Amino acid sequence: MDGEIATIGITPYALGQLGDLVFVELPSVGAKFDMGAAAATVEAVKAASEVYAPVGGETVAVNEKVVSAPSLVNGDPTGNGWLFKMRVTNSAELAVLLDEAAYKALTD
Repeated sequence: MDGEIATIGITPYALGQLGDLVFVELPSVGAKFDMGAAAATVEAVKAASEVYAPVGGETVAVNEKVVSAPSLVNGDPTGNGWLFKMRVTNSAELAVLLDEAAYKALTD
């Protein structure tokens, strides 16, 4: 989170489950999503998967670099491999999400 803007991507754990990405489809800037709605698609050699909006909001930016070079996600999923940014419409929804430490405890 940076103010009311959330950066959305996939975690290293999720990437490990999928394998190296070969295709990324992102939402359009201005697209609105409810919490839990499918917002993007990633495809690996093993499988394709939806990326769900962790909170409701409106897409304000997309990382076009990962569309042409999905390997950016493979190499740095929580850094340069971010997928899209959303303006959060209901900050109360953030309270139900796991923080990084809780997520790591769940996935380790």
